[in-house]
Amino acid sequence: MFRRSLLAMPLAGAARAQWAPSRPIRLIIAFPPGGSTDVLGRLIAPLLAARLGQPVVPENRSGAAGAVGSGFVASAPADGHTILLDSGGQAVNPYLMRGLGFDYVTGFAPITLLATLPLVLVVLAESGITTLAELLARARAEPAAYGSVGVGSRTHLAGALLLRRAGIAGTHVPYRGGADQITAQLRGETLFGFSSVALTAALLREGRLRALAASSPLPALALPEIVPVAAQGFAGFSMMDWLALHAPAQTPAPVVARLAEAAAGAMAEPGIQSRLADLGLQPQAQGPAALAAFLAEERAMMSGLIAAENIRLD
Repeated sequence: MFRRSLLAMPLAGAARAQWAPSRPIRLIIAFPPGGSTDVLGRLIAPLLAARLGQPVVPENRSGAAGAVGSGFVASAPADGHTILLDSGGQAVNPYLMRGLGFDYVTGFAPITLLATLPLVLVVLAESGITTLAELLARARAEPAAYGSVGVGSRTHLAGALLLRRAGIAGTHVPYRGGADQITAQLRGETLFGFSSVALTAALLREGRLRALAASSPLPALALPEIVPVAAQGFAGFSMMDWLALHAPAQTPAPVVARLAEAAAGAMAEPGIQSRLADLGLQPQAQGPAALAAFLAEERAMMSGLIAAENIRLD
């Protein structure tokens, strides 16, 4: 219920705080250049700078599904001058990886969720499958392979969760990225897969892929006509990627509040909305308390699913 109410909430800034940075802020982006995390970070950096009165300098520190950048920020001074932009791996990595050297749960002060990234369940148009029910019937009748962008990714976990909820066994086929996953599906290597709006939109328009469902609890803004899995007999189903800002643990509350306020203002800028839509991102900037509650819910769900599926990266 919290997840649904979060998605329905309007953008809201944190209460105004008096803190102001005294030097440039390092925005550590936990993924390489070019992806949605990097693009969003570079979009909001100048908008944050305008609100905070100091330059906000994006810096990519990628590796280990975001753990490298996260570990760097977890050990940074808790003064608001080093912050982290990370993805939903914050709720997954603790249960996939050993020996991280920091604690995802206690190592950070949540600032704000920035955006969610609904996934789209797609099949080949030539498969003849037109509904989610037909896909699941096919998967029960013959071996079902589904693709993803890698072990432990949201695309992997979405497929695993759907089959588990349906009581169907399937084979997970990881690829090196979203483009490889979709190319393999077009070759007929997999029956279905969850993918991003950005990667699938053109193929859906061309009629090469067919969308059967969205992974968000509510319809995706970019593809509002696609019915969520949750509305097709799987109440409560939700498996989205998301992007959020975090500070090191023990960062003072007024500092976190000021950063959250600036981020909410940046995400509400009219000029950023079309760019977010191109990436399939839905803005969600409600501040520290909402992010903390969202993380707790995500971690509870992910830890249970990962344990049930026996998923490991090491």
